[in-house]
Amino acid sequence: MSKDAVVLVVDDEREHADGIAEALQKSCAKAIAIYTGQDALEIIRSQNIDVVVTDLKLGGQIDGLDILREAKKSGQTEVILITAYATIDTCKDAIKQGAYDYLVKPINIDQLRSLVEQAARQVTRVSSSARRGSAADAEFRFDGVRGKSPQMAGIFEVLRRVAPTNISVLIQGQSGTGKELLAKAIHDNSNRWNKSFRPINCAGFTETLLESELFGHTRGAFTGAAADRKGLFEIADKGTLFLDEIGDMPLNMQAKLLRVIEDGVVIPVGGARPIIVDVRIISATNHDLTKLVEEKKFREDLFFRIKGVSITVPALRERPEDIPLLADFFLKEAVAETGSKVAGFTDAVMNILVAYEWPGNIRQLRNTIRTMVVMADHDKLDIRDLPPEIHRVHRLPGAATAKSNLSLDAMEKQAIIDALAKTANNRQAAAKLLGIGERTLYRKIREYNL
Repeated sequence: MSKDAVVLVVDDEREHADGIAEALQKSCAKAIAIYTGQDALEIIRSQNIDVVVTDLKLGGQIDGLDILREAKKSGQTEVILITAYATIDTCKDAIKQGAYDYLVKPINIDQLRSLVEQAARQVTRVSSSARRGSAADAEFRFDGVRGKSPQMAGIFEVLRRVAPTNISVLIQGQSGTGKELLAKAIHDNSNRWNKSFRPINCAGFTETLLESELFGHTRGAFTGAAADRKGLFEIADKGTLFLDEIGDMPLNMQAKLLRVIEDGVVIPVGGARPIIVDVRIISATNHDLTKLVEEKKFREDLFFRIKGVSITVPALRERPEDIPLLADFFLKEAVAETGSKVAGFTDAVMNILVAYEWPGNIRQLRNTIRTMVVMADHDKLDIRDLPPEIHRVHRLPGAATAKSNLSLDAMEKQAIIDALAKTANNRQAAAKLLGIGERTLYRKIREYNL
C-alpha cells in the first residue's frame, strides 16, 4: 500500500473500527477510526481521504451509502463497504453508484488489506491522470469491443466502474455476442492487467476433466494422470479466471467451485495440500440462470457469488446501428491478416448487412466479413460477395411487417433503383456507386425490367 495513503475506517462498533484501523496502520500514512456516520461526513468534507472503509449499517440515520455519496463528491476517494450477507444486494447497487468493492462479514483482514492497497493505487492512478489532463475514460481500453448504440454505451459505463475492483462479474447474452471480449476488457483495465487472464469453456469438459482443469491434479490421481499438473486457479493466481458457459457446469462441480471461491483455497484432484489462490472470477452464460436456479439446475448460493455485477449483452439484431462500425473493424482486421486490397463496402451491401438478423451475432459477422475479403477480387465488397446464407434478409430497419422476408433479388433491385435515382440515371455513375461493372448493371436493369 502507498505509504502516503490516508484511510478512514467507519464502524459504530468501536472495537471493530479500532481493530481494522490498527491492522491497516502499518501500511499507510494514517488510518483514522470513526464511530458515527456524522463524524465521518465531517472528516470527509474537511480532510483529504484516499480510501474509506465503512460498515453499511452504522446504527443511526446516516449509513454507509450516505458515506459513499459524500466521498464520491471529491471524485478521488474510493469506498469499500463491509456488510452482512443479508445486505449484499444493497452493496451491489452501491458498486453501480461508485463504490470500489465490498466485503462480507466476517472479514479476512489480509483480504481487506489487499483491497485497500488496490483502492489506494487506483486513487493514485486517477490523480496522476487528472494531472496529465487526460480523462479517466480515455484510459479505458476496449480492445476488439465496438459499439455506439445506447445499449453498448451503458455497458461500457458499467465496465469502467467495475474493472478496477475485485467484484465478480456475470456476463449474460446469446452465443457470439462478444462476452469473452468484454471479460478481457475488464481484466485489461483492472489492477490485475499484468497478470494472467485464463478463459475456460465449462461446457467443453466432463465433470472429472473440468475439476482437473480448474484445480489441477497429482500424478496417479486418475487414469492418464502421468504427472502433477497445475489447475487454472493456480495458474491465474493474482489474475483473472473467465468461466465461460458456467450455466452448463454440473451441480457437483458447482459445489466445489463455490467452496474455492469462498475460501480462496484449492486442493488438486488426488492431493491433500491446500493451495491459497487470489483470483478474480468473471463468468458468462447464454442461459437464464435465474430460471435454472428455480429449476434446481444451478445452485442459488453460487449464483449470488458470481453475480456481483451482472451485464447483459444485447444480440446484434437489437443494435443495428453498431453493424457498420463492427463491419469496418472486421474488414480492417481481415485485410491486415490476408494482405487483401479491399478498402470498404458499397452502400448496397452495407444496407443488407445492417438489415440481416445475424443469428450468430458478432462471431457470424466477423466470419462473414473475413470470407468476403478472402473471396473478393475488387476494391469494395458488394452484393455479389455475400455468402449464400445471407441471401435472404429477414428484417429491414423501419420497414413494415408486410415487407419482411424480402429476397436478395428484391433488395438488389431496390439498391439499383436507389443508385439510379441518386445519379440522375447515369448508369456509369450508378455502377460505380454500387461497386459493380457497367455491363453487370445493364444486365441487371434488363433482368429487373427497370
